[in-house]
Amino acid sequence: MDPNPSQRINKLLVRWNEGDLEARDSLVPLVYDELRRLAASYLRRERTDHTLQPTALVHEAYLRLADQRHVRWQDRHHFFGVVAQLMRRILVDSARRRLGAKRGSGVPNVPLTEAIAMSQQRPADLLALDETLKRLSELDHRQSRVIDLRIFGGLSIDEIAQALEISPATVKREWTMGKGWLLREMKKANPS
Repeated sequence: MDPNPSQRINKLLVRWNEGDLEARDSLVPLVYDELRRLAASYLRRERTDHTLQPTALVHEAYLRLADQRHVRWQDRHHFFGVVAQLMRRILVDSARRRLGAKRGSGVPNVPLTEAIAMSQQRPADLLALDETLKRLSELDHRQSRVIDLRIFGGLSIDEIAQALEISPATVKREWTMGKGWLLREMKKANPS
């Protein structure tokens, strides 16, 4: 009897952990549609004239993922969390290139509001959010991971709890505290 897709994905991740590159390659067809939906979700939040397409974002993330040598996959939630971070980095790198081409190397500070955190429509906003998340990670890595998985990974509270092996109540608390900290820090960076 063929296991369900989540079980198949988890088994392939275990084999990939063991160095089986065929398992890595077999994983792609199983997760491709979900990765494409995730990429499309990210790109819907980007500016309308963005040149990157969901397929290209998935392929770029896969190329970076294939180069990962030291990841010990826990399960499908961990996998999608890592892919979400890779997609975020790709979009941040793209935003940096766009801003660098437009304005030189300086990135202006912008206020973070709920809408900016969730919509990420301007490259500067995404860069400011990324920098602030890096600072949060230095202060509280778990809060940073919760924010990352929720905003960029699109995971539910329960999925984050499972991925981080903490209770849903802890995820909710970390989400609330981390989101509040981000909003305050972004407001401090640009009080206008």
